Amino acid sequence: MGNAFTVSLITWHDGEPLLKSVRQAVFVEEQGIPEDLEWDGRDESCRHALALSLEGQAIGCGRIKADGHIGRIAVLPAWRNRRVGTAIVEALLAHARAQGYPSVDVDAQVQAAPFYRTFGFEEEGGTFMDAGLPHIKMRLKLTG
Repeated sequence: MGNAFTVSLITWHDGEPLLKSVRQAVFVEEQGIPEDLEWDGRDESCRHALALSLEGQAIGCGRIKADGHIGRIAVLPAWRNRRVGTAIVEALLAHARAQGYPSVDVDAQVQAAPFYRTFGFEEEGGTFMDAGLPHIKMRLKLTG
């Protein structure tokens, strides 16, 4: 049986309402991240991954900046543990490889570190607070 969702790489211009709906639900409403931190003004310069249900509903997203920083990985609660996050990260990593990035990094929420380790990300340094939540920087070498 195939996946009950698709993941596409898009621009902010092409997907803003759908991308915003997921991030608003997960980061602002569920995790309590202040809107001024969530909407950092950097989305237009990023490449975004958007996961849609087969019915066309936005269920997950993520972004990668031009410097190889992956972030804003979010999946709606009803879709967690169904490989949506994995597919989003895989799409962003494929983009990074196609662009020739030597490595990518992520500021992972501490509880998400094991998820990123499954892709080969390694922790760099200790934990730090971001938006009131503990994070750890992780890096994945793509070349060499």
